[in-house]
Formats: sequence, C-alpha cells, structure tokens
Amino acid sequence: MDTSEQVWGLTPPISVALPTPAEMQATNTLFEELKRQNQFEPASEDAKRKKIIKHLESIGDEFVRRIARKKEPHNQVLIRDARCEIFTYGSYLLGVYGPGSDIDTLVAAPKYVSREDYFEIFPDLIEEMAPKCAITDLTPVEDAFVPIIKFEYWGISIDLIFSRIATLTQFPPHGQLKLTDNSYLRGLDDRELRSLNGNRVTQEILNLVPEKSTFRLALRAIKLWAQRRAIYANIIGFPGGVVWAMLVARVCQLYPKATSATIVSKFFLIIRNWRWPQPVQLKDPDKPPLNLRVWNPKLYKGDSFNIMPVITPAYPQMCATFNITQSAFQIIQRELSRGGEIADRIMAGKSDWKEMFVKHSFFTSDHKYYLAVIATGLSKDAHKIWSGFVESKVRILVGDVERHQSIAIARPFNKGYDRKHKVKSEDEKQSVIDGSFAFLTEEEEVTAVEDEEAAVKIEQDGRSKIQSVEEVPLTDGTITKSENGTPASATGLVKNDEAAASDSLKDTPMNEDKSKDEGEAEPMGPITSETIIYNTTYYVGLELAEGAKSLDLSWQVNNFKHMCCEWEKYKKTPGLFLSIQHVKNTNLPNDVFEAGETKPMRPLKKQAANGASAANMRKRAAPPDGTAPPPKRATNGQTGVAAAG
Repeated sequence: MDTSEQVWGLTPPISVALPTPAEMQATNTLFEELKRQNQFEPASEDAKRKKIIKHLESIGDEFVRRIARKKEPHNQVLIRDARCEIFTYGSYLLGVYGPGSDIDTLVAAPKYVSREDYFEIFPDLIEEMAPKCAITDLTPVEDAFVPIIKFEYWGISIDLIFSRIATLTQFPPHGQLKLTDNSYLRGLDDRELRSLNGNRVTQEILNLVPEKSTFRLALRAIKLWAQRRAIYANIIGFPGGVVWAMLVARVCQLYPKATSATIVSKFFLIIRNWRWPQPVQLKDPDKPPLNLRVWNPKLYKGDSFNIMPVITPAYPQMCATFNITQSAFQIIQRELSRGGEIADRIMAGKSDWKEMFVKHSFFTSDHKYYLAVIATGLSKDAHKIWSGFVESKVRILVGDVERHQSIAIARPFNKGYDRKHKVKSEDEKQSVIDGSFAFLTEEEEVTAVEDEEAAVKIEQDGRSKIQSVEEVPLTDGTITKSENGTPASATGLVKNDEAAASDSLKDTPMNEDKSKDEGEAEPMGPITSETIIYNTTYYVGLELAEGAKSLDLSWQVNNFKHMCCEWEKYKKTPGLFLSIQHVKNTNLPNDVFEAGETKPMRPLKKQAANGASAANMRKRAAPPDGTAPPPKRATNGQTGVAAAG
C-alpha cells in the first residue's frame, strides 16, 4: 500500500483498489433500483422541507423572546437579540432522506431557557404560529430518553428535540453558531448532552468518510434494506438511522476507493463477521476536554454488557446501540447472512438488487405466537402520548421475555398499528381494551378470526398463562376438550368465580382503582353514548426454545404493566388502558398484511377413512393387556402454554 495513502478510521484500509467496470455497472443498477423504489425526493418536496425548517426557526425565535420577556422583562437588549438556532441531524443532514422521511431537528436556546419552558410553551406555539391546518399529530414526549416533540408539518414528520447552551446568554446571528465547539457542552445535563450530540455526531460521520457521494448511495441502500427487513427502529431495540450510518461509514473507511455497490456488498461481509463485542469506532476517542462520562467498558462495568457496541465519534463518545437485545442481535445476524448471500449473487451477475429489498415475513411466516401490547386511550391526544410512552418501554418487556428459559427469541416489530373503534357500552369498551376488532370504525375495518386456539389467563393470584387449545381448566380444575377440539367458551377461557374479575393478560380500566390523592385525575364516567376509542398495538414475535413444553410470562407481563402504570402522566390522565394479549399467527388481523401477502391459515382437520372425526382419532387407545390407562397429567388450573401446536 502507498505509504502516502490517507488512513481513514482506526486501521489501514483493506483495499484501495480502483473499481472495475463490473462494479461501476453494479452501482449504476443500484442507483436505478433505488429510483424505482422511490428513494429520492423531487425538488418540490425538498423545497418544502427547507421552508419548514425556516418556519421552525421563526417559531424558535419567538419562543426564546417570550422566555426572555418572562424572566427579564426590563432587559430590552436581551429581548431584542433573543433568538434560537435550528440544527438538523440524522438522515436530513446526511443527505439520505427520501419521500416519507422525517426531519430530525434540534432547537438550541440560550442558557436562561429550560427544558421545562420548552415543553410548557413550544407545543402550543407551534400550532399558534404555523399556517392553518399545517400541524397534525402533535405529541410531546417529555420523559423519553431524549425528550422530544413529535408532529407532522405539511405531512412531513418532525422530531424536534431541545437543548440550551449553558455558556451563552445571547446567540450570534443565524448560521454562525457551530456545535462542533466542545465548550458548548459545559453545564449540560445528560439529556441535553444527548440532544446536542445528534448534530455533532452527524457532522463527524460526514467528516470521516472518504467519498460522501459513495457513502450516501450505499447508506440509502442499507437503510432501505433494514427498513424492508423490519430491523430499523432504535426505540424498540434495533439499530436506528445513525447506527446504520456509522456501520456503513466504517466500511467506506476500509474500502476508500470502492463504488457504492461494492460498499454494500462488503458491508454484509464485514459487519456479519465483526468480532462483537469489539466496538465499531470511526476514529480514536478524543482526549477528554471536559470531565464528561465517555463509553469505556474497562472503567464502567455497565458498558461491558453492550452486545453490539457502535460508538459515536463526537465527544463525549457514547454507545448508540446500548438498547439492542440478544434477540435483536440474533435477528440482525440472520438478516446480514441473508443479505450477504444476495449481494454475492448480485455482484456475480446472478441476481438483481430488487431481491435485496424484498419485504420481511414477520407476520406471514416467521412466528407462530405473538404478544400484542395494546395501549388504549379514550381521547386522541391522551392516547398519542400514552402509546408513545408504552412504545418506548416495549424493549424492556422484550428483554425480560427473552431471558425466560422457554423463549429462544422475542422479536418486536418495528412499528405499531393504530386503530380507531366506535363503542356504545362499557362491555364494548372493555372488549376493545382487550384487543377486539369488532367495533372498528368503517374507515379502519379489520377482520380478525376469534382466538379459539389459545388464550392467556391471569389466575386468581395474578399469574398469567398462555393455554393451548387442547387443555383448558374448567371451574372444577379438570381438563376437558370441546367436540371440535376448541374451548367451549367464546374466548377460549373458562374462569372460576374468584378469578372472574381477572382478564387475559389485561387490566381492568386502570384509572378506576387509583387512589384519589390530590392532583390525580378523576376517572371518566361509564360509556352512555357512542364513543370513539383509540388504541395502538405493538407486536412481539416469539420463538420457543427447543423442547419447551409450557410458558409462564406472568412476571414479565406484570412487571411491564407496573412500570408503565407508575408513569406520572398515566396516574393523572383518565381514560388510559394497557392490555397484553397472546395472539396466534392464524388470528392476526388483516391490517398487518399487505395486498398479495398470504395470511397464515389453520390446517384443515383430517377425516378418518370411516368418517370418524380427527378429534375421535386422537383419543387414547386402550392398552392391549387390558390394564388401566395411565393417569392424565395432574392439573390445578395453572396449566401453561403447550409449546407444540
């Protein structure tokens, strides 16, 4: 290798070979496929994004002025020069956004503006100052790991975060403030540091790749692949956009003169064979200019538990993949293997890029059993906040479930399903809270097969069990089967009197049993007329461990519910509910499938040659020696899930 060749990253490049004609042609076909896949935005939409950012700057300036007037009403100079600075980060700043991409945005403000000011004033100010009907689905999430206001502006999703600059009382004119200055990190708390680092990390990534255009095209391909394979979502425990960007950037450093197609091909080879938990880093850590905590597994034991560490390049260096679970890691490895095999065929001229971007099969064939986490609200705004909070905690449920000895993998799906229902009674409301689709509004009608084959029961001691179709405890504790092999009750569950108030992995209306402490909301009254109910369902696919015969997730489920219900906003907001249901693949609702996809179906029951039913064929034959048959398995009404099925 030429000793004058620049070294990008921590190690010398693997290859500095110039691209071959075949590799250049593969890049051309990749570009054409991405265009066919609608991954590039027209100029008119790009102009709209720039206009939105300019509007946010005006709103931010007014926000800072109002805080200045409130806190120092006699300081006319402070009020006159009060301004914010809007920074973008993520896909927009990287230049890899497309139709449907959100704009990751940071509002930076002078030191006298607090995060509390931001969440108290900014949401209303957005709606006040934006053009009429421009803002929809505005949801502040103050308690998130990175506090955020989410909304749509002219149909474009905006993720708006906040940080003050504790060293500045006044900002310079717009465009002059640069966050790369480490001194701006002084005096910030952890949440402010995380908010500020979004822009700093993105800028560093762009500075650390050899060829930006090569990097951008390759990253567009990897982002599309990850989205189609449902492994793109930081909030539920998969890599987010910044992680995929850092991984692609590292491959670009190792092949600094390669084309985008080669980078994509090498991406699967390098990342699939990476020696985890050795971290992926784009540069040597900076010498700490401030006394801030940086990722260091030798110094901090918690850092040594990261499964797939990818370290941000900007000071203070952090692990961007701290929330990746063991299940997510295994799924990512599977997808990297699949992607690598396809990439090899493409580069050999035996396949095309379209195969790389085939949609996942999470609902169609990947799993037989699912957990459905259902967040419900009686008002649209309250539901939006509640469901966002529940979504941010699903990864904790996944982590608990995957550690169960009967679970091999617990895989969360990377988005929730929003549904709207119209009910006329308390019973109808409760059935919606429990996961029923019978009362969907016409525009959102979903057909779902009744769950005859499995049900989840909370026993009188609060324990939950997933029960098979074959064995359902009756009120006397015995096991019976209905004639067609399904439980006799409509829900597939028979309760005893003491457990009648318990429901299948769900809560009664959780605001109704709250103490009436001062400051807590009064529960909403009973349903007396037609009412709209909103809910969002988050699915977790389960793979049972080899040899698993039963499954009790009571501790995991109840721990998750308790954690969510301890949220202060939940306690003070009436009409919020949380339910967790077991769903078999054949009972999934239609709205999780796209046109042309095949929904799993129950196998037809075989008929015996003489006309006897399959259920009769399953009866145990009498022992040939005439002795009594072996006793049935003892049961006390605490039967677990039969793994076979």
